[in-house]
Amino acid sequence: QVQLVESGGGLVQAGGSLRLSCAASGRTGSTLATFSSLAMGWFRQAAGKQRELVADITSGGSTNYADSVKGRFTISRDNGKNTVYLQMNSLKPEDTAVYYCAARYYGDSTYKYWGQGTQVTVSS
Repeated sequence: QVQLVESGGGLVQAGGSLRLSCAASGRTGSTLATFSSLAMGWFRQAAGKQRELVADITSGGSTNYADSVKGRFTISRDNGKNTVYLQMNSLKPEDTAVYYCAARYYGDSTYKYWGQGTQVTVSS
């Protein structure tokens, strides 16, 4: 069992930056010993739209980005802190959404574990 808690969302003006964090733990908040084995992803869902993948990072550190955020967003992980980050620069109003952290183990075809989401609002 993996629990994910996002933080760092908020209101920012267009052109600004935010850094989202996602802390992973085991059942009832215990230390998760297998974090380094997890692939981690950031997704977002804007009002009235489907959820979309923003960026993901494998257990080995390989990254992948949606075209809409390439060059502006950076995903990273700190296995010592069981945390994954999403650095968001040059934010645009169209980046406004609820951002979700997700995790899956190698061999899982889909992301099985999800956080509660954090709101990011970019004003023009």
